[in-house]
Amino acid sequence: MKIGPLEVGVADAPFFIIAGPCVIEGESHALQAAEAIAKIAVAHRFPYIFKSSYDKANRSSSASYRGVGIQEGLRILEKVRIATGLPLLSDVHTEAEVAAAAPVLDVLQIPAFLCRQTDLLVAAASSGRAVNVKKGQFLAPWDMANVVEKIEATGSRNLMLTERGTTFGYNNLVSDLRGLVIMRKFGYPVIFDGTHSVQLPGGGGKVSSGQREFVAPLSRAAVAVGCDGLFLEVHPNPDTAPSDGPNMIDFAMFDRLLGEVRRLLDALERK
Repeated sequence: MKIGPLEVGVADAPFFIIAGPCVIEGESHALQAAEAIAKIAVAHRFPYIFKSSYDKANRSSSASYRGVGIQEGLRILEKVRIATGLPLLSDVHTEAEVAAAAPVLDVLQIPAFLCRQTDLLVAAASSGRAVNVKKGQFLAPWDMANVVEKIEATGSRNLMLTERGTTFGYNNLVSDLRGLVIMRKFGYPVIFDGTHSVQLPGGGGKVSSGQREFVAPLSRAAVAVGCDGLFLEVHPNPDTAPSDGPNMIDFAMFDRLLGEVRRLLDALERK
């Protein structure tokens, strides 16, 4: 399927990267991040989609930073498109948001906690845009067949599925890479979210914690098992980020990881 100027898919289609800061922190921050990440992705020969959220509606605490809001966020994302030509992805949380976001975004992302919300799925799929559905931490991979059916019922085939870890006790996630194989059988691109998979939800009390040291090994393992792209939240200085800092990676880690992924894909003889 086409996502802006890119063509993505399964099997022999080019492996691609979705990356960017967890949340929009301002126009200059978003532009600088998009340009820096794109330069790294191009250096390693990867098609690249810029990701950043205008609203993080599921923060642990009501006092946590949520973002700049939909109106300002979409204005900033449009600026990123004009300046870089990159395809854009952001989260949508309601049917009303879909109508506002679809003219700006190339990919509408359904957050994991909302992956079973039928009206939201239908609205996103009916928008004509590609839809990336994050698998809920509470779902088995085969349960995503029901999500696929809801999207397909609209007539849309512009769908991607993302694995982002499964709840494993309290404040912990585990990555079962069998899920990549299972979800790939549905016939749509499957993405591995290397940064949210190492999140410790609510592990910091009023904030989530994370273990970014495991982003690279889990991402390499997912590529070896077989996925069609990686989702990575990347920030110039994760330790100062207002959201998801403990599980985000910086530009240097991103560069090293993409180099490792490129070597893996070359060994596997995939584009």
